[in-house]
Amino acid sequence: MALLRYTAIASLDGYVEDPSGSFDWAEPDEEVHGFVNDQERSVGSYLYGRRMWETMRWWASDAATTDQPAVITEYAGVWRAADKVVFSSGLESVDAPRTRLERRFDPDAVRGLKESADRDLSIGGSALAATAIAAGLVDEIGLFLVPVAVGGGKPALPDARLDLELLEERRFAGGTVHLRYAVR
Repeated sequence: MALLRYTAIASLDGYVEDPSGSFDWAEPDEEVHGFVNDQERSVGSYLYGRRMWETMRWWASDAATTDQPAVITEYAGVWRAADKVVFSSGLESVDAPRTRLERRFDPDAVRGLKESADRDLSIGGSALAATAIAAGLVDEIGLFLVPVAVGGGKPALPDARLDLELLEERRFAGGTVHLRYAVR
């Protein structure tokens, strides 16, 4: 059975967006991005809500591979090679290869996807991840903590108790720290 992983880049005080909805402070440097690329190679499917899809679909554009640093074009290839499932009742369609639209998040269908997948799944977006965590579907949580406190905004983790086991930690030269946990 494949793992369902939730990974987020968050401020040190635990937010994926600041109070104004910005996350410009979260852009990974080359070292962090290279590490993300390596981590994402095992992902066969990405699960997104509408807002995260609207952010991530840039990777399907020509801009993601034109006049970009190698670490960016490498990630574009990793992302494009995976399937994407977008959960949205408001979107009319999705416009990228290997991408399908589902009108609602069905925990049983995601459980079936985990059971049948031969590669791991990744869930993107803190709201969708919170729904999957509440349904007991998320196996691992990875946080890239950026050395900035934003004082509020959209939290990276749900407001619920989570019992976690530390699996991996890594410190990067720019001050970002990666923590990977198993959900017990």
